[in-house]
Amino acid sequence: MRGIGLNIPKVDALDKVLGTSMYGEDFSFSNLLHLKVVRSRIPHAKVVGIETGEALKVTGVERIFTAKDIPGNNRIGVIQKDQPVLVSDRVRRVGDPIALVAAKTIEGAEEACEKVKVIYEELPFVKTPEEALRPFAPPIHEKGNLLIEFNLIKGDIQVGFKEAEIIIEKTYTTTWVDHAYLEPDGGVAFWDEKGRLTVICPTQNVHYDQREVASLLNLPIEKVRIIQPTTGGAFGGRLDVTVQCFLALAAFHLKRPVRLLYTHEEVFQVISKRHPLKIHYRSGARKDGRLVAVEVDILGDTGAYASYGTTVAVRSAIHATGPYEVPHVKIRSRMAYTNNPWSGAMRGFGVPQIAFAHESQMDLLAQALKMDPLEIRKINALQVGGETATGQLLRASVGIRKTLREIERWRNKISLSKFDPERPFLRRGIGIGSMWYGIGNTGIANPSTAQIELSPKGEIKLYIGVADIGQGSDTALLQIASEALAVEIKEIQLIRADTSNTTDAGSTSASRQTYITGNAILKAIENLKKEVLKEASFLLHEEEGDLFVEEGFVKHRQKFCIALPIQEVARRTGRTIRGEGYFDPETTKLDPKTGQGSPYATYAFATHLAEVEVDIETGKVRVLRVIATHDVGRAIHPKNVIGQIIGGVAMGVGFALMEEYIPGQTISFLNYLIPTSKDVPEVIPILVEDQEPSGPFGAKGVGEPALIPSAPAILNAIADAIGERIYHLPAKLERVLEAVQKSKSD
Repeated sequence: MRGIGLNIPKVDALDKVLGTSMYGEDFSFSNLLHLKVVRSRIPHAKVVGIETGEALKVTGVERIFTAKDIPGNNRIGVIQKDQPVLVSDRVRRVGDPIALVAAKTIEGAEEACEKVKVIYEELPFVKTPEEALRPFAPPIHEKGNLLIEFNLIKGDIQVGFKEAEIIIEKTYTTTWVDHAYLEPDGGVAFWDEKGRLTVICPTQNVHYDQREVASLLNLPIEKVRIIQPTTGGAFGGRLDVTVQCFLALAAFHLKRPVRLLYTHEEVFQVISKRHPLKIHYRSGARKDGRLVAVEVDILGDTGAYASYGTTVAVRSAIHATGPYEVPHVKIRSRMAYTNNPWSGAMRGFGVPQIAFAHESQMDLLAQALKMDPLEIRKINALQVGGETATGQLLRASVGIRKTLREIERWRNKISLSKFDPERPFLRRGIGIGSMWYGIGNTGIANPSTAQIELSPKGEIKLYIGVADIGQGSDTALLQIASEALAVEIKEIQLIRADTSNTTDAGSTSASRQTYITGNAILKAIENLKKEVLKEASFLLHEEEGDLFVEEGFVKHRQKFCIALPIQEVARRTGRTIRGEGYFDPETTKLDPKTGQGSPYATYAFATHLAEVEVDIETGKVRVLRVIATHDVGRAIHPKNVIGQIIGGVAMGVGFALMEEYIPGQTISFLNYLIPTSKDVPEVIPILVEDQEPSGPFGAKGVGEPALIPSAPAILNAIADAIGERIYHLPAKLERVLEAVQKSKSD
């Protein structure tokens, strides 16, 4: 079997089922040393001294590294280099790395960590973004505490609100959320036989890691090799550097293999979180339900370091109007440094938070206008020819109205009574949540590359730098190659996510790889076919212009007897034939003053309908069913897309009802609640394939869109059930009970 639209077995499924997949901690070497990190236990202080004498006396300790041992640049960061690998002067959060211990045993490394003495001079602790932005607030970084302010202006907001006949103004807040992937960060590093410093560890971008490690050690880029092994989840938490630099630094100096494996407790303490946002939202509409004005003020907490704070601030602003056309828009989005845990990329880059706000606003508008919540969305939904808040004209693949029609069809089947006479303590409700999501990075170059080879032995090899973190890109991208080459998937060898063998494909994030790398593969195959035709022309003594490739064969436009398999061309020439591909979506930079521009080449759209049951005595919310309709462009692997949607709904249940990281209190899965199988509702996924002309066979993406509408739909359903709205996520028991009491008093 080959091609797209088929539910073939995922190419990594058997190894995972049999337990033969190799994860970061599974690689072992003789003469291996174990690493542990000494970390700050206070949030903000000058580091006056680091005393390692007692720690070095621990049996088996080989060396203790500090910032002084870094030969290159001691600053990392995806967008801004503001995060130290090892702190030299000042800690800015609990968990900042100060020293790295290498020992013959894990136990020895742990004991030595406890004996490293750090002398501090404590500094004032900035706890909130509001406090950080006050005049004379203690500066966390030299340039101040404001990471970014982004403004988006369309039309005239004052004119818009003058036209409005109904105005809804509310404030929404969200909290820190952990990625909660099951495989702790860990890996190994060693010098290989070619004199390259090699790091094997879970990651979402091997080439970014390579650049950071080379900079840290002042090595030529080709002297550093990063390999991504099988990875047990990521959701954005492995876009930033985690263990890579520690492993590389130790192996660089010790000239021996080293291993570092975090405990779950360390992961919870030191890996980035979802950005908490405070969203003040003002919506204006006419009596017919038409939106005329949206004004939003967003304030986020990026914590001690920038990471993806800039991206979240910009993307949340761009998506703040939701998948609706609004003529007058004014949005201010700011991100502030604090001494809290640092926030980074997490599935959706700020859009799940802003969707909670804009979808709550749509229901409140509908309620005030005595309209059907579905109808007000249909009135305002974007369509082909519509214009976004950034002034971008949408020319194709705008499936939001199709998703709304699918939800309407399902809702009309639902017979739901809010009250159950036999269980008077239960209330039932339904809620709708819609979303849109720009595929790829925002308004910047966002390319990917790929190579395809035919060897003299007839082997076909596909080279891509893409990290598969469980989402199934290996399978989907092989399907694209298989369809384009007209060969079976089993005939294609995949080489991926190894900096020594693959070129840069960018990060596995922003739901970008199927669309962008899929296109790069098609370009590579197109160029391969050109090279094949050149060789075939020589072999067959025919004019190149008379030949073409179809269904894996070189054919002649007039001589129908000619049909030479492309692999046979490589065999006969006795050399490798290679095609290179490059693809960068068409986007434009956003205007720095108004935010106008075309930040994404295409958008995904979705609508979810949630049915919930609320116990008004305990505050427990049970999500009964979610109907999830998604415009994915085209489903390359339908079952995998459905799996993404079901997983997104499950994560959305956690975001809506229970997941809350509390600094200083949340330790591990012991007190960080995530949905179990009993919490996941029945999910009915519906695929809407409004094909994207620029996508590989019409595909867009679904990884992040799968999550985004779930929490808004659930929160709207809770409001429908109890008659009162919750404005702060998660809607845990206490907040639900508080809303129930408010509803009773009202």
